[in-house]
Amino acid sequence: MPVTDITTDAENLTMTLTADVAAPVDRLWRAFTQPAQLERFWGPPGWPATFTSFDFTVGGHAQYEMTSPQGEKSRGRWEFLAIDEGSGFEVLDAFADEHGEPMAEFPAMRMTFRFDETGDGSRLSNVTHFTSAEALEQVVAMGAIEGSRLAMNQLDLVLQDLRAWSQGRGTEVELLDDTHVRITRLIAGPRDLVWRAHHEPELLKKWMLGPDGWSMTVVEPATEVGQSYRNGWEQDGAPETAFGFEGEVLLIDAPRREVSTERMAGSEGPSTTNDLQLYEEDGVTLLTLLIEYPDKETRDMILATGMADGMEASYARLESEVLAG
Repeated sequence: MPVTDITTDAENLTMTLTADVAAPVDRLWRAFTQPAQLERFWGPPGWPATFTSFDFTVGGHAQYEMTSPQGEKSRGRWEFLAIDEGSGFEVLDAFADEHGEPMAEFPAMRMTFRFDETGDGSRLSNVTHFTSAEALEQVVAMGAIEGSRLAMNQLDLVLQDLRAWSQGRGTEVELLDDTHVRITRLIAGPRDLVWRAHHEPELLKKWMLGPDGWSMTVVEPATEVGQSYRNGWEQDGAPETAFGFEGEVLLIDAPRREVSTERMAGSEGPSTTNDLQLYEEDGVTLLTLLIEYPDKETRDMILATGMADGMEASYARLESEVLAG
Protein backbone atom coordinates (compact mmCIF):
# COMPACT_ATOMS: atom_id res chain seq x y z
CA MET A 1 0.00 0.00 0.00
CA PRO A 2 1.87 3.12 -1.16
CA VAL A 3 -0.05 5.75 0.85
CA THR A 4 1.91 6.45 4.03
CA ASP A 5 0.06 9.48 5.37
CA ILE A 6 -2.96 11.77 4.80
CA THR A 7 -3.27 14.79 7.06
CA THR A 8 -5.44 17.89 7.19
CA ASP A 9 -4.31 21.24 8.54
CA ALA A 10 -7.23 23.48 9.52
CA GLU A 11 -4.94 26.44 10.21
CA ASN A 12 -3.21 26.37 6.81
CA LEU A 13 -6.30 25.02 5.00
CA THR A 14 -4.52 22.06 3.42
CA MET A 15 -4.84 18.32 2.98
CA THR A 16 -1.56 16.50 2.32
CA LEU A 17 -1.19 12.97 0.94
CA THR A 18 2.17 11.21 0.89
CA ALA A 19 2.84 7.96 -0.97
CA ASP A 20 6.06 5.97 -1.39
CA VAL A 21 6.51 3.63 -4.33
CA ALA A 22 9.22 1.23 -5.51
CA ALA A 23 9.61 2.90 -8.89
CA PRO A 24 11.86 5.67 -10.24
CA VAL A 25 10.67 9.27 -10.39
CA ASP A 26 10.31 9.26 -14.17
CA ARG A 27 7.92 6.27 -14.00
CA LEU A 28 5.83 7.99 -11.31
CA TRP A 29 5.82 11.17 -13.40
CA ARG A 30 4.50 9.30 -16.44
CA ALA A 31 1.72 7.73 -14.36
CA PHE A 32 0.40 11.19 -13.46
CA THR A 33 0.91 12.90 -16.81
CA GLN A 34 -0.41 10.31 -19.26
CA PRO A 35 -4.23 10.04 -19.19
CA ALA A 36 -4.26 6.30 -20.03
CA GLN A 37 -2.17 5.72 -16.89
CA LEU A 38 -4.13 8.16 -14.71
CA GLU A 39 -7.38 6.41 -15.56
CA ARG A 40 -6.14 3.27 -13.84
CA PHE A 41 -5.96 4.82 -10.37
CA TRP A 42 -7.38 8.35 -10.20
CA GLY A 43 -10.83 7.09 -9.24
CA PRO A 44 -11.25 4.88 -6.14
CA PRO A 45 -12.36 1.24 -6.60
CA GLY A 46 -15.87 1.22 -8.03
CA TRP A 47 -15.51 4.74 -9.46
CA PRO A 48 -12.93 4.41 -12.28
CA ALA A 49 -11.94 7.59 -14.08
CA THR A 50 -12.08 8.40 -17.77
CA PHE A 51 -10.17 11.44 -19.03
CA THR A 52 -12.06 12.91 -21.97
CA SER A 53 -9.42 15.58 -22.64
CA PHE A 54 -5.89 16.26 -21.40
CA ASP A 55 -3.98 19.35 -22.56
CA PHE A 56 -0.83 19.14 -20.45
CA THR A 57 0.38 22.70 -20.96
CA VAL A 58 0.34 25.73 -18.66
CA GLY A 59 -3.13 27.20 -19.13
CA GLY A 60 -4.41 23.94 -20.63
CA HIS A 61 -7.26 21.87 -19.20
CA ALA A 62 -8.06 18.24 -18.44
CA GLN A 63 -11.60 16.89 -18.13
CA TYR A 64 -12.46 13.63 -16.41
CA GLU A 65 -15.44 11.71 -15.12
CA MET A 66 -15.72 8.93 -12.57
CA THR A 67 -18.56 6.42 -12.97
CA SER A 68 -20.17 4.42 -10.17
CA PRO A 69 -21.38 0.82 -10.61
CA GLN A 70 -24.90 2.20 -11.03
CA GLY A 71 -23.80 4.61 -13.78
CA GLU A 72 -23.78 7.77 -11.64
CA LYS A 73 -21.08 10.21 -12.79
CA SER A 74 -18.88 12.59 -10.83
CA ARG A 75 -17.01 15.00 -13.09
CA GLY A 76 -13.91 17.09 -12.58
CA ARG A 77 -11.82 19.68 -14.39
CA TRP A 78 -8.15 20.62 -14.04
CA GLU A 79 -6.52 23.84 -15.18
CA PHE A 80 -2.75 23.43 -15.32
CA LEU A 81 -1.20 26.39 -13.47
CA ALA A 82 2.47 25.35 -13.48
CA ILE A 83 4.61 22.48 -14.81
CA ASP A 84 8.10 21.59 -13.61
CA GLU A 85 8.99 18.92 -16.17
CA GLY A 86 9.82 15.60 -14.51
CA SER A 87 9.41 16.93 -10.96
CA GLY A 88 5.91 18.26 -10.37
CA PHE A 89 2.93 20.29 -11.52
CA GLU A 90 0.11 22.39 -10.11
CA VAL A 91 -3.56 22.46 -11.05
CA LEU A 92 -6.78 24.20 -10.15
CA ASP A 93 -9.17 21.32 -9.48
CA ALA A 94 -12.92 21.92 -9.68
CA PHE A 95 -16.08 19.84 -9.71
CA ALA A 96 -17.63 20.05 -13.18
CA ASP A 97 -21.09 19.72 -14.69
CA GLU A 98 -22.05 17.62 -17.73
CA HIS A 99 -20.71 20.38 -19.99
CA GLY A 100 -17.32 20.42 -18.26
CA GLU A 101 -17.92 23.78 -16.58
CA PRO A 102 -16.99 24.37 -12.89
CA MET A 103 -19.89 23.98 -10.42
CA ALA A 104 -20.26 27.05 -8.24
CA GLU A 105 -21.82 25.14 -5.33
CA PHE A 106 -18.65 23.11 -4.78
CA PRO A 107 -15.23 24.48 -3.81
CA ALA A 108 -12.37 24.74 -6.30
CA MET A 109 -8.99 23.64 -4.93
CA ARG A 110 -5.40 24.33 -5.86
CA MET A 111 -3.45 21.07 -5.94
CA THR A 112 0.29 20.55 -6.14
CA PHE A 113 1.93 17.27 -7.15
CA ARG A 114 5.60 16.76 -6.28
CA PHE A 115 7.73 13.72 -7.21
CA ASP A 116 11.03 13.14 -5.38
CA GLU A 117 13.63 10.39 -5.40
CA THR A 118 14.00 8.22 -2.28
CA GLY A 119 16.42 5.48 -1.33
CA ASP A 120 13.89 2.80 -2.33
CA GLY A 121 12.20 4.51 -5.29
CA SER A 122 10.21 7.73 -5.28
CA ARG A 123 7.72 9.73 -3.23
CA LEU A 124 4.53 11.51 -4.21
CA SER A 125 3.61 14.59 -2.18
CA ASN A 126 0.14 15.84 -3.06
CA VAL A 127 -1.03 19.01 -1.27
CA THR A 128 -4.55 20.37 -1.72
CA HIS A 129 -5.05 24.04 -0.80
CA PHE A 130 -8.54 25.22 0.18
CA THR A 131 -9.95 28.73 0.18
CA SER A 132 -11.75 28.40 3.51
CA ALA A 133 -12.21 26.12 6.50
CA GLU A 134 -15.74 25.43 5.30
CA ALA A 135 -14.45 24.22 1.93
CA LEU A 136 -11.96 21.89 3.63
CA GLU A 137 -14.68 20.51 5.92
CA GLN A 138 -17.07 20.04 2.98
CA VAL A 139 -14.60 17.99 0.94
CA VAL A 140 -13.56 15.87 3.94
CA ALA A 141 -17.23 15.21 4.74
CA MET A 142 -17.68 13.99 1.14
CA GLY A 143 -15.14 11.21 1.82
CA ALA A 144 -12.04 12.77 0.28
CA ILE A 145 -9.61 11.18 2.74
CA GLU A 146 -10.74 7.58 2.36
CA GLY A 147 -11.40 8.03 -1.36
CA SER A 148 -7.89 9.40 -1.92
CA ARG A 149 -6.35 6.57 0.07
CA LEU A 150 -8.20 3.88 -1.87
CA ALA A 151 -7.40 5.54 -5.20
CA MET A 152 -3.69 6.09 -4.61
CA ASN A 153 -3.24 2.63 -3.12
CA GLN A 154 -3.85 1.34 -6.66
CA LEU A 155 -0.57 2.91 -7.79
CA ASP A 156 1.64 -0.12 -7.09
CA LEU A 157 0.02 -2.20 -9.80
CA VAL A 158 -0.01 0.67 -12.31
CA LEU A 159 3.72 1.27 -11.93
CA GLN A 160 4.76 -2.34 -12.52
CA ASP A 161 5.16 -4.31 -15.72
CA LEU A 162 2.08 -6.54 -15.74
CA ARG A 163 3.89 -9.64 -16.98
CA ALA A 164 6.55 -9.31 -14.28
CA TRP A 165 3.94 -8.55 -11.61
CA SER A 166 1.87 -11.65 -12.41
CA GLN A 167 4.65 -14.23 -12.02
CA GLY A 168 3.52 -16.83 -9.47
CA ARG A 169 0.46 -14.85 -8.36
CA GLY A 170 -2.59 -16.45 -9.97
CA THR A 171 -5.93 -15.19 -8.68
CA GLU A 172 -5.51 -12.70 -5.82
CA VAL A 173 -8.21 -11.69 -3.34
CA GLU A 174 -8.02 -8.42 -1.37
CA LEU A 175 -10.42 -7.46 1.42
CA LEU A 176 -10.89 -3.70 0.96
CA ASP A 177 -13.42 -3.31 3.79
CA ASP A 178 -16.26 -5.26 5.41
CA THR A 179 -18.33 -5.42 2.22
CA HIS A 180 -15.89 -4.97 -0.68
CA VAL A 181 -13.52 -7.58 -2.14
CA ARG A 182 -11.20 -7.00 -5.08
CA ILE A 183 -10.10 -9.96 -7.21
CA THR A 184 -7.26 -9.58 -9.72
CA ARG A 185 -5.89 -11.98 -12.30
CA LEU A 186 -3.62 -11.38 -15.29
CA ILE A 187 -5.05 -13.19 -18.31
CA ALA A 188 -2.62 -14.15 -21.08
CA GLY A 189 -4.63 -12.82 -23.99
CA PRO A 190 -6.04 -9.66 -25.60
CA ARG A 191 -8.87 -7.73 -23.97
CA ASP A 192 -11.34 -8.09 -26.84
CA LEU A 193 -11.13 -11.87 -26.68
CA VAL A 194 -11.36 -11.92 -22.87
CA TRP A 195 -14.49 -9.78 -23.14
CA ARG A 196 -16.00 -12.12 -25.73
CA ALA A 197 -15.18 -15.09 -23.51
CA HIS A 198 -17.36 -13.53 -20.79
CA HIS A 199 -20.35 -12.98 -23.11
CA GLU A 200 -20.51 -15.62 -25.85
CA PRO A 201 -22.18 -18.90 -24.81
CA GLU A 202 -19.93 -21.20 -26.83
CA LEU A 203 -16.85 -19.64 -25.21
CA LEU A 204 -18.31 -19.47 -21.68
CA LYS A 205 -18.97 -23.21 -21.73
CA LYS A 206 -15.29 -23.90 -22.38
CA TRP A 207 -13.91 -22.22 -19.27
CA MET A 208 -16.38 -20.96 -16.67
CA LEU A 209 -16.58 -24.33 -14.94
CA GLY A 210 -14.81 -24.06 -11.61
CA PRO A 211 -13.17 -27.32 -10.39
CA ASP A 212 -12.64 -30.26 -12.74
CA GLY A 213 -15.61 -32.57 -13.11
CA TRP A 214 -18.26 -29.87 -13.48
CA SER A 215 -20.19 -28.75 -16.57
CA MET A 216 -21.98 -25.52 -17.43
CA THR A 217 -25.53 -26.56 -18.22
CA VAL A 218 -27.26 -23.16 -18.42
CA VAL A 219 -25.79 -20.19 -20.32
CA GLU A 220 -28.04 -17.20 -20.86
CA PRO A 221 -25.78 -14.12 -21.07
CA ALA A 222 -26.94 -10.49 -21.13
CA THR A 223 -25.46 -7.97 -23.53
CA GLU A 224 -27.41 -4.78 -22.74
CA VAL A 225 -28.13 -2.70 -19.65
CA GLY A 226 -31.34 -3.86 -17.99
CA GLN A 227 -31.17 -7.39 -19.39
CA SER A 228 -31.10 -10.44 -17.11
CA TYR A 229 -28.63 -13.30 -17.30
CA ARG A 230 -28.58 -16.83 -15.86
CA ASN A 231 -25.81 -19.40 -15.54
CA GLY A 232 -26.05 -22.91 -14.16
CA TRP A 233 -23.70 -25.83 -13.37
CA GLU A 234 -23.82 -29.40 -12.18
CA GLN A 235 -21.28 -32.05 -11.29
CA ASP A 236 -20.88 -34.55 -14.10
CA GLY A 237 -23.23 -37.49 -13.59
CA ALA A 238 -24.89 -35.90 -10.53
CA PRO A 239 -27.88 -33.73 -11.56
CA GLU A 240 -28.85 -33.32 -7.91
CA THR A 241 -25.83 -30.99 -7.50
CA ALA A 242 -27.23 -28.44 -9.96
CA PHE A 243 -27.07 -24.77 -8.93
CA GLY A 244 -26.90 -21.42 -10.66
CA PHE A 245 -26.67 -17.65 -10.47
CA GLU A 246 -28.77 -14.93 -12.04
CA GLY A 247 -28.86 -11.16 -12.08
CA GLU A 248 -29.24 -7.97 -14.08
CA VAL A 249 -26.75 -5.83 -15.98
CA LEU A 250 -26.38 -2.31 -14.56
CA LEU A 251 -23.64 -0.86 -16.78
CA ILE A 252 -21.77 -1.84 -19.95
CA ASP A 253 -18.73 -0.10 -21.42
CA ALA A 254 -17.45 -2.77 -23.82
CA PRO A 255 -14.78 -4.09 -23.81
CA ARG A 256 -13.64 -2.21 -20.73
CA ARG A 257 -16.23 -2.61 -17.97
CA GLU A 258 -19.43 -4.39 -17.00
CA VAL A 259 -21.39 -4.10 -13.75
CA SER A 260 -24.09 -6.61 -12.81
CA THR A 261 -25.95 -7.95 -9.81
CA GLU A 262 -25.68 -11.61 -8.81
CA ARG A 263 -27.78 -13.90 -6.60
CA MET A 264 -28.50 -17.60 -6.34
CA ALA A 265 -30.94 -18.63 -9.07
CA GLY A 266 -34.50 -18.78 -7.80
CA SER A 267 -33.54 -17.17 -4.51
CA GLU A 268 -35.01 -14.06 -2.91
CA GLY A 269 -31.88 -13.64 -0.85
CA PRO A 270 -29.44 -10.72 -1.00
CA SER A 271 -27.44 -10.09 -4.13
CA THR A 272 -23.91 -8.87 -4.74
CA THR A 273 -22.81 -6.18 -7.18
CA ASN A 274 -20.00 -7.38 -9.45
CA ASP A 275 -17.88 -4.75 -11.20
CA LEU A 276 -15.72 -6.36 -13.91
CA GLN A 277 -12.95 -4.24 -15.46
CA LEU A 278 -10.44 -5.23 -18.15
CA TYR A 279 -7.19 -3.42 -18.95
CA GLU A 280 -4.84 -4.51 -21.75
CA GLU A 281 -1.10 -3.93 -21.84
CA ASP A 282 1.44 -5.57 -24.14
CA GLY A 283 -1.00 -8.25 -25.31
CA VAL A 284 -2.13 -9.38 -21.86
CA THR A 285 -5.25 -8.36 -19.92
CA LEU A 286 -5.52 -7.41 -16.28
CA LEU A 287 -8.90 -8.58 -15.00
CA THR A 288 -10.21 -6.81 -11.91
CA LEU A 289 -13.46 -7.87 -10.27
CA LEU A 290 -14.76 -5.64 -7.46
CA ILE A 291 -17.51 -7.41 -5.51
CA GLU A 292 -19.81 -5.56 -3.12
CA TYR A 293 -21.52 -7.81 -0.57
CA PRO A 294 -24.60 -6.85 1.48
CA ASP A 295 -22.69 -7.41 4.75
CA LYS A 296 -19.53 -8.88 6.25
CA GLU A 297 -21.20 -12.16 7.16
CA THR A 298 -22.25 -12.82 3.57
CA ARG A 299 -18.77 -11.88 2.36
CA ASP A 300 -17.06 -14.29 4.73
CA MET A 301 -19.51 -17.11 4.02
CA ILE A 302 -18.99 -16.90 0.25
CA LEU A 303 -15.20 -16.61 0.48
CA ALA A 304 -15.13 -19.67 2.74
CA THR A 305 -16.67 -21.82 -0.01
CA GLY A 306 -13.35 -21.86 -1.88
CA MET A 307 -14.53 -19.31 -4.42
CA ALA A 308 -11.02 -18.06 -5.14
CA ASP A 309 -9.71 -21.56 -5.93
CA GLY A 310 -12.64 -22.20 -8.25
CA MET A 311 -12.05 -18.90 -10.03
CA GLU A 312 -8.35 -19.70 -10.50
CA ALA A 313 -9.23 -23.06 -12.04
CA SER A 314 -11.63 -21.30 -14.42
CA TYR A 315 -9.17 -18.56 -15.38
CA ALA A 316 -6.45 -21.12 -16.05
CA ARG A 317 -8.92 -22.95 -18.27
CA LEU A 318 -9.78 -19.67 -20.04
CA GLU A 319 -6.12 -19.33 -21.00
CA SER A 320 -5.65 -22.93 -22.08
CA GLU A 321 -8.99 -23.65 -23.77
CA VAL A 322 -10.00 -20.28 -25.25
CA LEU A 323 -6.99 -18.00 -25.56
CA ALA A 324 -4.27 -20.48 -26.45
CA GLY A 325 -6.02 -21.39 -29.68
